[in-house]
Amino acid sequence: MLQSLHVKNLALIDEAEVSFEEGLNILTGETGAGKSVIIGSINLALGAKADKDMIRIGAEYALVELVFRIDQPGQLRGIQALELPVEDGQLILQRKIMPNRNVCKVCGETVTARQLKQLAEVLIDIHGQHEHQSLLQPAKQLEILDAYAGEEAARCKEELQGIYRQYRQAVDELSHNETDEETRRRESALAEFECQEIEEAHLTEGEDEEAEKTYQKLVNSQKLKEAASAAYALCGYEEGGVGGNIGRALREIRNVSAYDENLQEFEKQLLDIDGLLNDCNRGIAEYLSGLEFDAALFDQTERRLNLINHLKDKYGNSIEDILEYQRQAQEKLANYQNYDAYRMELTRKADTLKEKALRLCAKLSDIRNRNAIQLAEEMKQALLDLNFAEVAFEIRITGEEEQITANGYDKAAFLISTNPGEALKELSQVASGGELSRIMLALKTVLAEKDEIETLIFDEIDTGISGKTAWKVSEKMGILGRGHQLICITHLPQIAAMADAHFCIEKQVKAGRSITDIRRLKEEESIEELARMLGGASITENVRNNAREMKDLARKTKQY
Repeated sequence: MLQSLHVKNLALIDEAEVSFEEGLNILTGETGAGKSVIIGSINLALGAKADKDMIRIGAEYALVELVFRIDQPGQLRGIQALELPVEDGQLILQRKIMPNRNVCKVCGETVTARQLKQLAEVLIDIHGQHEHQSLLQPAKQLEILDAYAGEEAARCKEELQGIYRQYRQAVDELSHNETDEETRRRESALAEFECQEIEEAHLTEGEDEEAEKTYQKLVNSQKLKEAASAAYALCGYEEGGVGGNIGRALREIRNVSAYDENLQEFEKQLLDIDGLLNDCNRGIAEYLSGLEFDAALFDQTERRLNLINHLKDKYGNSIEDILEYQRQAQEKLANYQNYDAYRMELTRKADTLKEKALRLCAKLSDIRNRNAIQLAEEMKQALLDLNFAEVAFEIRITGEEEQITANGYDKAAFLISTNPGEALKELSQVASGGELSRIMLALKTVLAEKDEIETLIFDEIDTGISGKTAWKVSEKMGILGRGHQLICITHLPQIAAMADAHFCIEKQVKAGRSITDIRRLKEEESIEELARMLGGASITENVRNNAREMKDLARKTKQY
């Protein structure tokens, strides 16, 4: 559930904070007050494209912060799958928008805008006016049906996607390796040469790094010798060496340590240092005795590195890449040498995978057809509840076996008839803007029972509706709000009356600048806002009474 929204320096908002509640949260206000900025800020926090022009004039940055309470186990699993943190059941999203960059954080951990978008799919469902039109698209209709079918369809689609991917790889390999005899002969000769060249190098993984270390040691042998010799002299027991000074210090302490036990600890430490220094000097001496420039080894190492780097230039950036190239070339050579058998096996593999894919497509189609009947029945009832006096609703599934995709071979069409005696037609041929709004709300209501997304946002769900229909929509949203958190922008008093929490968005002028603010309305303030929405140029007491009556009716409706 979305607990709070904090916005700073965004468009017309100087700074605003709002705490949302469970149930139906209604946002109202005059046209142009900035209602779209509130929903837009939520979208921004969830990864929508940000523009520096959104930053309030005079400000260095804009900030949006959302706080969610995570109640649903499915949501928690989804967040954990994205490897994002949740602290004490809360998830805090923050996005700071600056002229040259954006910083996105989840519970203090920096994330990408892409990760925010993935997280948004787990946390919230934002339904804007543009989504009405997406309902007319066959792909969207199939997506809705699959969402209704739930886990059964999801498992089948996941299995189908794996098989389909393998099938496409086999088909692509067949197409790629469809060559004439002359081309095969030429490519076989090249592959054979490449395999032989790599084979003759007798490469072993990691030898390039070892050879490079040996080469650098030999190239810099004089520097190494000079540095080690200087270190030996500085740490030694000759005049000015550290060893001699440590030895003298040890003798001085030893001469008097018997008189003060505190000095005995220093004597012990100096003795340890003297021992370590002796070990170090012996080690350096041994190193110097073995440090000789080996011209033969240098020549051998240089030639080996030149060979390895030559092969890297041709076949890959590492020995591992070169050996993998050799393996692929050997496989290609074997395929060309047994071309007919190779093609036959690849064709058999593609045919087998296609059969498996077709069986899964048929299984998925059966799942969709079964669920289409159930969804159509539930949609019909939901539409009747939304003041469609006479409505018929059908979901028609058609499949073409030769049109296999990772999503099956089905196409879905939502058909509706809103008048008695009229034939069923696709939504695009029938539905008006207001009808699309109600159809989408009906779908949200039906799907909500299967969806673990707790927060739904409706940006002007009331497009194209009024009167009794508006009241029916209000009732449906009240019912939906019993099990979900709804945040809804509306212009209709019938819907606003159903609010469990009513917020007013207002635009004011302060110090010569326009500022958008949002505040929670108390009971009497809510009635006054409803009266404003009901009234004309002036608000009379009769209008206020109508607003109170509408509020009382909504309260009684929610009790049933």
